[in-house]
Amino acid sequence: MVGGSGMFIDAVCNGIDDIPASIDLRNELTEQFKANGLASLLDELKAKDPDFYDIVDKQNPVRIIRAIEAIRLSNMTFSEMRRNEKAIRSFEIKRYIIDHEREKLYERINLRVDSMIKKGLLMEVKSLISHKHLSSLKTVGYSELFRFLDQEIELDEAIALIKQNSRRYAKRQLTWFRKHEDALWIPFVSAKEMMNIIIKNLNIN
Repeated sequence: MVGGSGMFIDAVCNGIDDIPASIDLRNELTEQFKANGLASLLDELKAKDPDFYDIVDKQNPVRIIRAIEAIRLSNMTFSEMRRNEKAIRSFEIKRYIIDHEREKLYERINLRVDSMIKKGLLMEVKSLISHKHLSSLKTVGYSELFRFLDQEIELDEAIALIKQNSRRYAKRQLTWFRKHEDALWIPFVSAKEMMNIIIKNLNIN
């Protein structure tokens, strides 16, 4: 499995907590947030689950709404439901992480953003503007260009923000991956050389 999303990788390797969900209730809470902001939701979360309230990102409505949704459905605290118990897997897990020098990584990110713009990212975002309210489009690359299309910022500023936010995301990824002490960090060289390191580590002939 190859990918950069730490949460998805951990879900495959460790399993995820069985937390109840309801689209109808989530939509209701989302409408409450749109109408009144986060204050009332934060008040409810603090009253019902002060432990999770203390650690949650209080600027992240998706996580706050998800917590309240689960609390209302279960009559338990969200903290109690987040057991983080590892699932038993029928396969061996080995983790390999490409270790870029920070400056070179950021340079590659900047070049990639420029390439995406040249290959039509703005046209793609324009075609999706009627769907910009979806959570899946509130992500790096889309949200900045939606702001440009809404005439909030200039295109150059939007591109600069994509690069900045991509670099910040990469930094958060590296912080997430460092918690796995069993991971093998592979210095960035050619794809062939990195593959040979992995094959040698796996003892594949």
